[in-house]
Amino acid sequence: MRPERHRYGRHRSQFAELFRPPDTGGAAPPVAVVIHGGFWKARYGRRLMHAVCRDLAGRGWAAWNLEYRRLGRLDGGGYPATLEDVGAGIDALAEVGGLELGRVVSIGHSAGGHLAAWAATREAPRVPLTGAVAQAGVVDLRMASERGLSGGVVHRFLGGRPEERPERYAAASPAERLPLGVPVLVTHGGQDGNVPPEMSESFAAAARRAGDEVELVLLDGEDHFGHIAPGNPLWSAVTRWLEVAA
Repeated sequence: MRPERHRYGRHRSQFAELFRPPDTGGAAPPVAVVIHGGFWKARYGRRLMHAVCRDLAGRGWAAWNLEYRRLGRLDGGGYPATLEDVGAGIDALAEVGGLELGRVVSIGHSAGGHLAAWAATREAPRVPLTGAVAQAGVVDLRMASERGLSGGVVHRFLGGRPEERPERYAAASPAERLPLGVPVLVTHGGQDGNVPPEMSESFAAAARRAGDEVELVLLDGEDHFGHIAPGNPLWSAVTRWLEVAA
């Protein structure tokens, strides 16, 4: 399955790949905006999500595999560029034909989970989300700072620590932008050594208190990367949720 490539800006990282389902019987398919992780670093990219994009397309979803500017000398990512790219990349769906834009769900892994949850909180989007999935998502940037995840990379992403850039943490951290306002699935592996499961647990509890409809799936025997492997129980939790809640 060869995806279509669509640009939403002039920078080399401002594009998305569209995996269309092979046969929808003439009906426009719903859309999954798929956002890769890698702690916002340029050395990680969209290919991480190719397997799940193909799986989604085989299930009747159009997978919009979103690339974006990341942290790196030549890429120009970080705050606010990365967030701007995610918003622009989702809104670019309005220019693509043959899609059901009344049913658009974000699915993000790790730092992509942060971006998938954040995207639900955008003000006046051209293409609003109707659901969000955070797979081992870095959904609490203050906690990411406190835990020093990936060598304190969140400080590079936001340009400082919470006490130095409180307004950026408030603007960029899904945990500080609740409620998301859409149904939410949060998945995590109990053996995750990259993002602590407590982050997903506390986020899900806070989102429920804020009024969101939230499902939390925590699987003790799974690690950080099972989320993006079709057939893994963590990915199966996503496909089941899409059938019922999205």
